[in-house]
Amino acid sequence: MASASCFLHHHSAAITVPARRSVPCLKPSQFVCRAQQKETESQDPISNAALLSRRLALTVLIGSAAVTSKVSPADAAYGESANIFGKPKSNTDFRPYVGDGFKISIPAKWNPSGEVEYPGQVLRYEDNFDAGSNLCVLISPTDKKAITDYGSSEEFLSQVDYLLGKQSYSGKTDSEGGFDSGVVATANVLETSTAVVDGTQYYFLSVLTRTADGDEGGKHLLITAAVKDGKLYVCKVQAGDKRWFKGAKRYVESAASSFSIA
Repeated sequence: MASASCFLHHHSAAITVPARRSVPCLKPSQFVCRAQQKETESQDPISNAALLSRRLALTVLIGSAAVTSKVSPADAAYGESANIFGKPKSNTDFRPYVGDGFKISIPAKWNPSGEVEYPGQVLRYEDNFDAGSNLCVLISPTDKKAITDYGSSEEFLSQVDYLLGKQSYSGKTDSEGGFDSGVVATANVLETSTAVVDGTQYYFLSVLTRTADGDEGGKHLLITAAVKDGKLYVCKVQAGDKRWFKGAKRYVESAASSFSIA
């Protein structure tokens, strides 16, 4: 009876331990479960063999599926068109154009234009959304052997100043906005350069024109010119000043720099 009382006394003391100090021991329980599982497996060799066979069969099945899984041609074609494989796309912003003795890359969103602005014009394209952004190519006979026979690039520009546009107003006027008296249009040469490509000398000019009634703040003109086989080739690409700084600059510069004589 005394021993029973002692047992109950100790048991009662164990119950009164605060709950915050009672930490469940999870790891030993997990270890016991694993030990029991291993013990069970070791006690039943037939079940162990069946389980091992199923595991091997599953492993072989997964390995076979991985080896025999291939992308079908149709799926591969779809992946390439969708660019999901990371293949670099070709540049679709421009399309190549090959003319009579010249070639040029034209902005993809520009369309052919039937308007004839200058003598000797053989090609004209303009922006779908703004006709003021356009390009043209002129070919005319010449007795010059090279573009340098016209003098400097500025002297050459003075001989083809019709590319800058003619002043349509004649009369006396005191225009505002920095124009001289009696003048309603002006042109400023921003940059000039020259290069020799495949033995042919080229002139390149960047010009900003302004008119008193212009609503674009002026026009940027890029002019490329060269002489070959008794012909003067001139390419002019332009865009309004406002559109120039809104993204047209890249298209105009790329088109102008792509022009070359074949």
